[in-house]
Amino acid sequence: MKKNKKIILEKVLVEDYAAEGKSLAHVDGKVIFIDKAVPGDVVDIRLLKNKKDWAAGHPVFFHSYASDRVEPFCSHFGICGGCKWQMLPYPKQLQYKQQQVADQLQRIGHIQLPAMMPIVGGEEQRYYRNKLEFTFANKKYLTNDEVKMKEVSQYQNVAGFHAPGVFDKVVDIDTCYLQHEPTNRIRKLVKHFAIANGYTFYDIRLHTGWLRTMQVRLCTTSQLMVNIVVAHQQEVWLKALLDYVMKEEPSITTLLYTINQKWNDSMYDQTPIAWHGPGYVMEKLEDFVFKIGPKSFFQTNTKQAENLYRITRSFAELNGTQTVYDLYCGTGSIGIFVSALAKKIIGVELIDAAIQDAKENALLNKITHAHFFTGDVADVCTEDFFTKHGRPDVIITDPPRAGMHEKLVRQILAMDAPIVVYVSCNPATQARDIKLLDEKYQVTKMQPVDMFPHTHHIENVVQLKKRHNI
Repeated sequence: MKKNKKIILEKVLVEDYAAEGKSLAHVDGKVIFIDKAVPGDVVDIRLLKNKKDWAAGHPVFFHSYASDRVEPFCSHFGICGGCKWQMLPYPKQLQYKQQQVADQLQRIGHIQLPAMMPIVGGEEQRYYRNKLEFTFANKKYLTNDEVKMKEVSQYQNVAGFHAPGVFDKVVDIDTCYLQHEPTNRIRKLVKHFAIANGYTFYDIRLHTGWLRTMQVRLCTTSQLMVNIVVAHQQEVWLKALLDYVMKEEPSITTLLYTINQKWNDSMYDQTPIAWHGPGYVMEKLEDFVFKIGPKSFFQTNTKQAENLYRITRSFAELNGTQTVYDLYCGTGSIGIFVSALAKKIIGVELIDAAIQDAKENALLNKITHAHFFTGDVADVCTEDFFTKHGRPDVIITDPPRAGMHEKLVRQILAMDAPIVVYVSCNPATQARDIKLLDEKYQVTKMQPVDMFPHTHHIENVVQLKKRHNI
């Protein structure tokens, strides 16, 4: 096969699912990774990368579609970058996700594994998110058809999601199916009011304009929090907009605004100000309540979070006598969720604001045997700390996508708990980490959980038990 990146491979049968939303085929003995296609499609592929042993590309023409494809339900499918698997029936999505977890744990981990439990799918495949963030921009991302239309300009004020791979243009969203109403209605209210009153929309390239982003969090308790982010103080505009939003959508229980003068949209160093309501919402997981502010981290799929945490609690095998160390504890949700069956909960987290939330959530739930500490696990969990608080009987770790630093894996090995429960949003880094833990621990249970239907993202919970001969 030639190395020319512009080469097009014709009538290629897509054979199998690879990972991270890509499928694969074989041409002349070389593996071809393909975006935007599913097993069973027959496509012409334009190569974007062409290496000695593999290549990658995307379809430029479909000769035929896989027999199990379904019609995507969203008009923005293939454009906004979200929900990329709508063309697959949900059982097929679950099949490929389970396959992805198994493949990565075996291929990267290279360790002995038990049979994997069937993936836990979501009862709701639409409207499952409790939080969404929309972007306001003065440039619209145009589809291929719109680009050919001279009368359609990219210079429009729009509200939606960033187009994939394009930082300064936004897909103008009509209806998003990720969150229940009134989310779409609120976004359109803000957009149309701003346009009607001549408010400027943000230009991320030039750092000009006023209206920037909006976060909407809708809880299972029906409490609704909206945070509108603007680029600078403009009191007349701000008051008119916020009053209008509250008048038109009185179901909002907390309305905030944030003035963000930075070039980027990150919120961790910003100060949201409550315009209406207490400045937070309350969410529930089983009978536990959680206070969520505009900057709090909380699982974005509440109902599946309950399933994820139930599996975690089951894998911990608690009987009321154990001390549980909850690493990467965030706002304390997992530790609090398992607390009724534990003697003591010790939560450790680097971000102090999250620890303060965790302490408040423990008080809200009248949990007195949970203690939360800010800092690096290696710095916090010393022999003096163990003397004061006890060594862990169970360790629960829920790291970010990058997984655990090797130093922390070594620390877990040294902590010597009989059971480790590893909750992961990235099976590849989880496999890397459990390979290191294998010197002392054996994987005894594995349970994937689908938190995000119609995407390639997948969570996986692994139970590890200390080997008897160590």
